[in-house]
Amino acid sequence: MMDPFKIGPVGGIEFRPVKHDIAPYKQVMGSWPRDNRSRLGVGKLEFVDEVFGPESLEFDSLGRGPYTGLADGRVVRWMGEDIGWETFAIVTSNWSENLCAKGVDSTTAKQWKHEKWCGRPLGLRFNKESGDLYIADAYYGLLVVGPAGGLATPLATRVEGKQILFANDLDIHKNGSIFFTDTSKKYNRVNHFFILLEGETTGRLLRYDPPTKTTHGVLDGLAFPNGVQLSMDQTFLLFTETSNCRLMKYWLEGPRTGTVELVAHLPGFPDNVRINDKGHFWVAIDCCRTPAQEVLAHNPWMRSIYFRLPIKMSILARMMGMRMFTVISLLNEKGEIMEVLEDRKGVVMKLVSEVREVQGKLWIGTVAHNHIATLHYP
Repeated sequence: MMDPFKIGPVGGIEFRPVKHDIAPYKQVMGSWPRDNRSRLGVGKLEFVDEVFGPESLEFDSLGRGPYTGLADGRVVRWMGEDIGWETFAIVTSNWSENLCAKGVDSTTAKQWKHEKWCGRPLGLRFNKESGDLYIADAYYGLLVVGPAGGLATPLATRVEGKQILFANDLDIHKNGSIFFTDTSKKYNRVNHFFILLEGETTGRLLRYDPPTKTTHGVLDGLAFPNGVQLSMDQTFLLFTETSNCRLMKYWLEGPRTGTVELVAHLPGFPDNVRINDKGHFWVAIDCCRTPAQEVLAHNPWMRSIYFRLPIKMSILARMMGMRMFTVISLLNEKGEIMEVLEDRKGVVMKLVSEVREVQGKLWIGTVAHNHIATLHYP
């Protein structure tokens, strides 16, 4: 036994790495523009230690917000300086303050054993007409809560007889359909890092149909499907594949209906994707790939040995040359790069989940830290 004391990242699990479908490192990194001024690093930290792992940010039709899902299982909203943050919704009646409310520790391993019980709301989207808020919760699937908030109602927890193990992000079509990602059939959110290490491709893009209250598979065999965003005319949607470091397009209308195509290879590991009022797409990226990571990605047998070594993951990552920092990029529907903003020193945040452009300001969420960042833009 290589790691009898389970010190390494995959000690104690059935680890079966497979080859990643990932673009060559030199091809991607050589053509990707850099932000030499690290402009994202001049962003402003907001609500420090008031929000815990705010993955997705949303604003209602009245302009109130942001609303965000927290690592302690709540969806909260900002009500202004006089009131501050208030709990807007919870995803399960299991939630209790004594068990779930860990404060700043919510984004640490102390919360992991409670996540399945308390919930972990990730993607958020408002139906602007009804005022209903739709929630992708990592453990409780797709849910909805009315404009007054409260306990969310489950909509989809299973599809084709199988549990939705890791609901992640969503978007709402004009016909009422909800497209959302189920990141893996094998690993849940707490164990999401194994999806990246293994390269497994059991993720799905799903569609919930409100009139029939049924959920259908749209795409299968995806490598860590994550963020979802419909185009402005809703003829296609974009989704990120985190393990394969790319942005993909799925056609909903026109001669290419039902087909998938590559939009862009990315320099790191993407999370959510969000549209701005010009129809361009902000992609949140945990950067960057390394040459060593590419070698491991293409050689599963190497990963099978490397990640079984009795060495902590943080040390293994440094040995691969990985120094994670935040990149946010704006692309058009053809994958052409419109903007790149970086925070190379991790001043604002080291890991990023989402970017929303609202009235001349970028709102930046993170699943890993206890704050939100903002940056005036352009």
